[in-house]
Amino acid sequence: MAKAAISLLLLLLSFTSETLLMVNGQKTWCVPKPSSDQATLLANLNYACSHVDCQILRKGCPCSSPDNLMNHASIAMNQYYRAKGNNQWNCDFRGSALIVMTDPSYGDCIYA
Repeated sequence: MAKAAISLLLLLLSFTSETLLMVNGQKTWCVPKPSSDQATLLANLNYACSHVDCQILRKGCPCSSPDNLMNHASIAMNQYYRAKGNNQWNCDFRGSALIVMTDPSYGDCIYA
């Protein structure tokens, strides 16, 4: 019985945000799948920005350029993923997102 309880506890701990933030000791980020179409990217951008602060995308801010839907959706989706606890289910976006271990930051645009 104790062995089953310990196994259940370990399983539950594996779903904590801190555990899912790290994959084999690596930080993770949430980005759109490269195959995502424009409508999906726009829906993801709008959804994420309705739940988190997307000021970083405003013109003149570090992540406003390049000014395209893939870039902006990627940043917004990752902001959402971070704000909601780095859980894999917070990086699903109806199957249009990926959790990656390569930092997508560029120039002065730092993905949190």
